[in-house]
Amino acid sequence: MKRNLTGGFIATLVAASALAVAPLAAQPANADRGVAVAAPKDDPHKLARRSAKALVDSAAPQLKVSAGDRFAAKPVISGGKGLQFASYTRTHDGLPVRGGDFVVVTNEDGQILTTTVAQRSAIGGLSVKPKVTSAAATKKARATLRKAALRGKPGLAVHALATPRLAWKVRISGLTSDGDRSVRDVYVDARTGGVIESDELVHFATGTGNGHHNGPGLSLQTTQASSTSYTLADPGNPGVDCRIDNNTTNSVPVLSGPDNTWGDGTGTSKETGCVDTLWALQTQDKMLSAWLGRDGFNGSGGGWQARVGKDEVNAFYCPPGLSEPGYCTGTEWVRIGHNQANDEWLTNLDVVGHEYGHGIDQNTPGGHSNGNTGEFVGDVFGALTEHYANESSTYDEPDYLVGEEVNLVGDGEIRNMYNPSAKGDPNCYSSSIPNAEVHSAAGPGNHWFYLLAEGTNPAGGPTSTTCNNGGTLTGIGIQKAGKIFYNAMLMKTTSSSYLKYRTWTLTAAKNLYPGSCAEFNAVKAAWNAVSVPAQTADPTCTTAGNTVTVTNPGNRSGTVGTATSLQMTGSSSGAGQTLTWSATGLPAGLSINATTGLISGTPTTAATSNVTVTAKDTTNASGSTSFTWTITGGGTPSGNLLKNPGFESGAVDWTGTSGPITNNTGRAARTGSWKMWLGGNGSTSTENEGQTVAIPATATTASLSFWIAIDTAETTTGTAYDTAKVQIVDGTTTSTLATYSNLNKSSGYVQKTFDLSAYKGKTVTLKFLMNEDSSLQTSFVVDDTAINVG
Repeated sequence: MKRNLTGGFIATLVAASALAVAPLAAQPANADRGVAVAAPKDDPHKLARRSAKALVDSAAPQLKVSAGDRFAAKPVISGGKGLQFASYTRTHDGLPVRGGDFVVVTNEDGQILTTTVAQRSAIGGLSVKPKVTSAAATKKARATLRKAALRGKPGLAVHALATPRLAWKVRISGLTSDGDRSVRDVYVDARTGGVIESDELVHFATGTGNGHHNGPGLSLQTTQASSTSYTLADPGNPGVDCRIDNNTTNSVPVLSGPDNTWGDGTGTSKETGCVDTLWALQTQDKMLSAWLGRDGFNGSGGGWQARVGKDEVNAFYCPPGLSEPGYCTGTEWVRIGHNQANDEWLTNLDVVGHEYGHGIDQNTPGGHSNGNTGEFVGDVFGALTEHYANESSTYDEPDYLVGEEVNLVGDGEIRNMYNPSAKGDPNCYSSSIPNAEVHSAAGPGNHWFYLLAEGTNPAGGPTSTTCNNGGTLTGIGIQKAGKIFYNAMLMKTTSSSYLKYRTWTLTAAKNLYPGSCAEFNAVKAAWNAVSVPAQTADPTCTTAGNTVTVTNPGNRSGTVGTATSLQMTGSSSGAGQTLTWSATGLPAGLSINATTGLISGTPTTAATSNVTVTAKDTTNASGSTSFTWTITGGGTPSGNLLKNPGFESGAVDWTGTSGPITNNTGRAARTGSWKMWLGGNGSTSTENEGQTVAIPATATTASLSFWIAIDTAETTTGTAYDTAKVQIVDGTTTSTLATYSNLNKSSGYVQKTFDLSAYKGKTVTLKFLMNEDSSLQTSFVVDDTAINVG
């Protein structure tokens, strides 16, 4: 492998890793609930899909469902902090609906947090028979461009971004009035013949690639050069494309093809190498945005070309302005060669991510990292890219091994981040590192990053020893670790070194997580663990400061048209402080006085609002509290106040632990197929489900009823090992109505009833709380709940 060129700055081959694949938890030994329930508890994607499906199946009002609507689920996408995004498209009477899509957002437990719906109103009884002909719609659409040409056959659709209308969707290409090329979908009203919308597609395209390292069927963002030609250029990142290296520094064209299908999956195919490269780059670009908040490789939404096919056992990055005969011309690019066996190109995620990491390093303050830290920087970006992709073990899985997929010189990975000495590189920093061979010098930095992200003994990952016998370190996760390191790079100067990176990362941690020293201390412990010494410029971290406390007033209720008020109270630990008040989520018609904290007004809309009130003192220290405020429409409602009382809509309307509300056949429902199955784990566990209701002050009666069946594997006749409590939560006060245990096993469902008249005029939460000990299951199965008022 070529390691050094003139000036030593052509940044050569490095690093890899990827998001650790979390295995599903093992099934409990007694397996009372069966696989169908256990798996979703451990898999946020499945929990999100189940909750979203239940919402869709219930035809929830926010989805604007009409007869004739059908929905298609798209893959669940993971966001930050466990958030899951389950998206859907819609058809109506078989026609695609423009604006019919929506997204259901859940947390990692499958609880629905919000839905975003493009449609403003239900389609209703819209006729799907057009009055305007296809030919007339085409003529109207073509009039929106000069030299317009029809692209494909027009089709009917429902346009529902505003008032739902039947439309002809006509795709045309041509020139705008400014002479720019355009490809657009024009929606023409199929009743009136007017143009509803022109959806500009430009000339971007989505191609399909068959990679060697990343598998077949890869979705690539490509560029449509003409009606019959596509190129492997990223339309969202100007300058980013893939080309075939001709082993000269002469100009070569972007790889092009007629059908937008690329590669054959073989390791020696240069086109396949370009597929893997562009997919890796587009993955890295997403990681930069989602995890680090960076706009593209160069920081301003663009990047540079990659060339695959150099006849050399190496891959390298050329910075702008560097000329090196046979390698660099002063143009910024990455050139990719092959492994020693010459049977595959070096285009796996971590190698591509590493080389472009050098370019990111070059395009941050101070330029490329000095002090023999540059290869460590590249390895970090390779690891972040691999973890963001989170591929399965079939492809380039996350593993903190650099280049293991390409087997560069026949002895496995190039470097090992959790144990650098396994490849002959130092685990620990010493005064010799700044003058060591550049790739070997990455050892201490790689070791530090692994300890910061994963710790010394991560679950499901390899252990990593420290250099200072520093005991056990707990990782903060690769996303946080990457964010801290990237923000340290934004403080970089040309005097960069391991010693400076210690100070910069400590400063970044303190800046990114104010009020917390946990991340700061983790960064410090990891540097200590690889023997990078403390510096006089190192910051310190304390959590001193004022504490603002806001008193929770409990859940509130009110009536449309009846004036109401609530005086909020709070305090600051600082002497002589005054508070400034704000609130979010107040019921329509109410507002808060920023000086006094008085909430007042006359409610105008019946709804349950999630209110958060915040107080801030003069030092900007703040505190908040949250509660619900339910406004009813006036009069005295009667009947069951609970939503989804028999659970037949799935895990909706109830909040708490994910899993208990299920249609699993391991325990029968009293009616229907869904029930609330608490317990049944046979291991230490706590589960709860609850729902908040407003009991009208004008009600004459209020009562709770439900059916419960209890079975147990416990053999004792005198000790309550497993319990289930029925509780009413009124503000900060929790009252237990009943406690059931393994001693109360029954042969079937038994109805229980409780008087709730004491809670008239209040907004309260009904809560079922289960605690199970370490062995021998007890199942508490609840169905057909009701809070009836009259």
